Amino acid sequence: MAAGSTSPSAPFRPAELQTSLDGVHRAGIPGVYAEVRDGGRTWRGASGVADLTTRRPVTPDMRQRVGSITKTFTAAAVMQQVEQGRIRLDAPIGDYLPQLVPGERGRKITVRMLLNNTSGIPDYIRYAFPSLQTPSPESLDDNRYRQFRPAELIALGLNAPPAGEPGGPVGVYSNTNYLLLGQLLEQVTGTPAEEYITRNVIERAGLRHTAFPTGTRIKGPHSRMYEAAYGLLDPPRDYSVYNMSWTGTGAALVSTMDDLNVFYAKLLGGRIVNRSSLEQMQRTVPVIALDGSTIQYGLGLHKLDIQGCGTFWGHDGTVWGAGTISMTRADGKRQMSVAVNLQRWAKPDPAGNAQHHPIDEALQTLFGQAMCGDGQAARP
Repeated sequence: MAAGSTSPSAPFRPAELQTSLDGVHRAGIPGVYAEVRDGGRTWRGASGVADLTTRRPVTPDMRQRVGSITKTFTAAAVMQQVEQGRIRLDAPIGDYLPQLVPGERGRKITVRMLLNNTSGIPDYIRYAFPSLQTPSPESLDDNRYRQFRPAELIALGLNAPPAGEPGGPVGVYSNTNYLLLGQLLEQVTGTPAEEYITRNVIERAGLRHTAFPTGTRIKGPHSRMYEAAYGLLDPPRDYSVYNMSWTGTGAALVSTMDDLNVFYAKLLGGRIVNRSSLEQMQRTVPVIALDGSTIQYGLGLHKLDIQGCGTFWGHDGTVWGAGTISMTRADGKRQMSVAVNLQRWAKPDPAGNAQHHPIDEALQTLFGQAMCGDGQAARP
């Protein structure tokens, strides 16, 4: 299993895990579901509803739009091409995509910088959804059925003021990077990136319920997905039907909690990419996340060190109405994948800063129980 410090977590206790799930639901999340693995034991649980109107309950096997967890899949696909010699990690992206990233930028930004978010290319989302800067949720509805082209979104990011210098000591998280990586995969393989990732990452991992969407609806059992947009939508609006071309190889995947645990176990066990590639993926740099926090980010992987509990690897993700996190301890023996069907629940204070919400505390307790068995772990 992947290198890193580990500490034995307390064995998970199903009753405490269920109580923690129920606490997240009581705090305000309509529906939450999870799968926790500890060695040879697996626990699955759910609390709340998948539909606020019908009161249909959530179940642990539901499919979820997993957002930026997609980035780990895309990064793994890129590393496979590195192993085959078709992509060089430290080659300029302009060598591969001169039309998309021309000139000096294309010469300075490397493939590695795209993967670890140190390219300095800003995120395009605020420009694809311009009303959110007003603030107004109007763009969310305007774009529900809109078909974006990757090049169109990439241009929005490249034409915006740079987020930093390429290769700087602190990166800035940007979805633009991962759309470029999707175009890179297509360029070197001659296959649409989604197809390549499906055949060489998803199918290689043996995942049965993970796929890029082919329309605006999720196939299979799933929850409605409620977006509050920091109080701009009250009551929260269901965005489970949505054209995910706005995020593509950066955050469009649909999966289950079981599939996510299987995927990260196999990836970190060297069964999706080789050990050399995995070592590269686990070389982290500080990156400023979209919420302003600083995270340790590798090549499509987050690193989380929890004192007294160990080092965890994985990713989190959000899209409109859906939030997911999947973390695996470095020794592979403890895993947690959690999904919620409400996003951006906290209204800002008069100064525009995010306010504390009971949901935040309830999620921290759940993550602590799931990863460490004590309910005290720092929130990922």
